[in-house]
Amino acid sequence: MQDAPAPVLRSLVTGHPPYRVSQTEIREAARTLFPRMVARRGMLDVFSNAQIDSRAIARPLDWYLQPRGLGEKNAVFIEEARALIVRLTREALARAEVAPSEVDAVLIVNTSGLSTPSLDAHLIDTLGLNRHAVRLPIWGLGCAGGAAGLARAADLVRAGFRRVLLVAVELCSLTLVRGDESQSNFVGTALFADGGAALVVTAADVPGPEPLVALPGAYSTLIEDSADIMGWDVIDEGLKVRFSRDIPALVRSMMRQNVAEALATQGWTADNLTYVVHPGGVKVVAAYEEALSLGAGTLDASRRVLAAHGNMSSVTVLFVLEEVLKANPTGRGLLSAMGPGFSAEHVLLEF
Repeated sequence: MQDAPAPVLRSLVTGHPPYRVSQTEIREAARTLFPRMVARRGMLDVFSNAQIDSRAIARPLDWYLQPRGLGEKNAVFIEEARALIVRLTREALARAEVAPSEVDAVLIVNTSGLSTPSLDAHLIDTLGLNRHAVRLPIWGLGCAGGAAGLARAADLVRAGFRRVLLVAVELCSLTLVRGDESQSNFVGTALFADGGAALVVTAADVPGPEPLVALPGAYSTLIEDSADIMGWDVIDEGLKVRFSRDIPALVRSMMRQNVAEALATQGWTADNLTYVVHPGGVKVVAAYEEALSLGAGTLDASRRVLAAHGNMSSVTVLFVLEEVLKANPTGRGLLSAMGPGFSAEHVLLEF
């Protein structure tokens, strides 16, 4: 039986919508957004404790200070997400030396807005991608979506699709619900940000630039009875965030075994592994370090991305991968993220 094609990452491009705000500015806006919450002693410390310096958002900060409904927010999502992914995809294809007509599969990952037709249809129309390309929109995986999307792109290459485009886009700022003074909404305001990434994954024998990384395998886990840990409640005012403070504890309790299982699918061990971890927040990063007994500095790339960009849901781990690649790592790596389900997604890497 002929071996399946080996998938490799040829290009990775990241970017943001046009507006950027400092954490200090958002902290001050919280006084207007959450008058009862900020009256509680120490609540504003959430913004400094998040260790985020600045982040991108889809609209000027003042826009968020007025009540907005689901329809208005989603219209902004479609407008800004389309503009962002067209720009990123054009550059990703150019870097990979892939013509639009050569793309034979398109994956779109997002969780923070709705679009039917899905966003891949807009990319095909606008950029002249192959109209016979397989379309695979992936919605609802949240922070795990970037890892899962990369794994599915590699699976498509193994299935015979030669040039696969993966695009992730999240405008998490649009999920702010004005007037919702729940702790989840308050913490989300301290963390959530907007961004996108476009990647081209091809078979290793496709002509083009030197691959950034090979993708030999992946591993997915859905944790039983965990649906209440993270998700959206869909209300008239928008997508209302729901997440549990137990996420770091869950990472500490399960991640060592889960990572070992992921590595075992390829006969790997954790020796000299490079980690690419989604920084859901500083406590989640610290929990990964504790669970995996990682040395100081191992997850610095995750912390740098969180500080400079905030938590962009599915997109964030792809920013971390870009940051890690700047150091020209060698050997083996593991890209890891957790999200609604509650679930863990791991992608094995060969640098």
